[in-house]
Amino acid sequence: MNIEPDLCRVEDALGILVGKWKPIILLHLLKNGTQRFSDLKRSIPGITQKMLTNQLRELENEDIIQRVVYTQVPPKVEYSITEYGRSLEPILHAMHEWGTNHIQHKKQKMNESMSK
Repeated sequence: MNIEPDLCRVEDALGILVGKWKPIILLHLLKNGTQRFSDLKRSIPGITQKMLTNQLRELENEDIIQRVVYTQVPPKVEYSITEYGRSLEPILHAMHEWGTNHIQHKKQKMNESMSK
């Protein structure tokens, strides 16, 4: 690995992605495309309206997602992933794979320790 620890930008990247809900929001937008706020809220059980709003704002401020407001009654707001945000897809996929492997690793270690 040729990353100089003093110049590492991993912390910057994690600052954008860290949070219980941001990766889930991004995966929903990557999989389902443009979604209304209510559709996102419905598809993510357990998230509060306030938390979803905050997470969406943070992602929008980083140019990861785009928010479009339609001037109509009732108001309509749609969220979609930006082209720049799509660059996170392989990172999210790699993190998912690592998480899956890590869970399997932990189970294997637990089984080994129980069989001793």
